[in-house]
Amino acid sequence: MTPKERAEKSAAAMWATDQASQWAGMEITHVDEGFAVLEMTVSPHHCNGHGICHGGVTFMLADSAFAFACNSRNQSTVAQQNMISYTAPGRLGDRLIATAREVSLTGRSGIYDVTVTNQEDTKIAEFRGLSRAIKGHLFDV
Repeated sequence: MTPKERAEKSAAAMWATDQASQWAGMEITHVDEGFAVLEMTVSPHHCNGHGICHGGVTFMLADSAFAFACNSRNQSTVAQQNMISYTAPGRLGDRLIATAREVSLTGRSGIYDVTVTNQEDTKIAEFRGLSRAIKGHLFDV
């Protein structure tokens, strides 16, 4: 199995039970080893009292992309710490694209950067996630 095939199989296994990402309206558009792209369209129920995408929704999209990137090797991996900086608002109807890239993987610990943009390539947020591998796999080898 190639690294890309393993990443795709890992993503399919995770997606099958990821009710939160599905409920929010996310889609996986690309996955590879240490890399994932998730997208979603901002709907009315994603907007806050200012009429813009709620920061928690943007965070959730970035966190989900991070999760698919750091679980791409079929090793169960969870978040250890995350932070986000918002640079522009997501707006109703925007297509938000979260691109997660592995920065470092040493032993059981990883660092991932996620950039969230809209359909016009405007940067919405920058997210950094620290991961920790735990016991278990997403699918049987």
